[in-house]
Amino acid sequence: MIKKTVTMSDIAKVMNVSTVTVSKALGGREGVSEALREKIRQKAAEMGYRLHSGRSLRDGLTYNIGVLVAKRFISEPSSLYWIIYKHLVEILQKQNYYGMLEVVDGENGVYEIPNSVIDKKVDGLIVLGQFSDSFIDKLSSYYIPMVFLDYYAAREDSDAVVPDNFYGAYLLTSHIIANGHRKIAFLGTIQGLSSVQDRFLGYCKALLENRIAVRREWILSSRNADGEPLTTFLLPEEMPTAFVCGSDECAFNLVNQLKNAGIRVPQDVSVAGYDNHIYSTMCSPHLTTMDVDSRSMSREAAESLLSKIRGSVRPHGRTLVSGKLIIRDSVKNLFS
Repeated sequence: MIKKTVTMSDIAKVMNVSTVTVSKALGGREGVSEALREKIRQKAAEMGYRLHSGRSLRDGLTYNIGVLVAKRFISEPSSLYWIIYKHLVEILQKQNYYGMLEVVDGENGVYEIPNSVIDKKVDGLIVLGQFSDSFIDKLSSYYIPMVFLDYYAAREDSDAVVPDNFYGAYLLTSHIIANGHRKIAFLGTIQGLSSVQDRFLGYCKALLENRIAVRREWILSSRNADGEPLTTFLLPEEMPTAFVCGSDECAFNLVNQLKNAGIRVPQDVSVAGYDNHIYSTMCSPHLTTMDVDSRSMSREAAESLLSKIRGSVRPHGRTLVSGKLIIRDSVKNLFS
């Protein structure tokens, strides 16, 4: 049996509105309240309605959104960016858009502009993760609507959605201090990703606020000279009582290294991660960490980009998405 194609008229009958109202709602045009627009879009998605190529030709849109990411960020199947991409696809589908993953690879940070941008096969781009300023400048020369996700560039005209890394690391470090620790190291390459830089600055604020000196020898790199992630780290001669790590993966590798050296976690040294990703519960003990709300970040990025595609000229600027402190078993209370 051939499945019946769902039309705007079908949606209008179910919603008890006119076909014109449905057309305006799905087309992002004025004349429909935001509340009704959202209800119509949800109902359209539930009924299996799909935009037709004829309409795409009339309004000049492809209804494709490119999700641009560097290969190095999704080389692992467990990468957080795979989860974010999944969220984006689900959110865009509800708006009758398709999320097209564009993976770019390049040597020394030099990337080629994807063909989907050159050939105008996408209506906009969600740029996931960090790229060089020169590559962002090349992308911007195509005048395509863009939103950065999990990275912000030094451009006044750019819109970005990022987790509140600074405040999150501040909360995480403050929690460790509240448990009696004053000898606290930071593990993460602060010359690399901007997200790790912000987390380092949050760590510094918590220390300085509590009159604890930031010691250079306790700022450890998590990558080698070529920028590749390390699985073991050069530990300081004088060990701290706690580590704040730039990611759960770093923390997971550090815990394994300490245990192999006969150092117990958290009895001898406490370790905290960041992201609340799969490594946080793979680790033994389970990691105290900061949860990054990847679904809210994805929703904010998609809504910001679709608003730009539909003609909004209002800049969204930098949108911060709050996280949540997750307390588990890897931080020892020195007062008890």
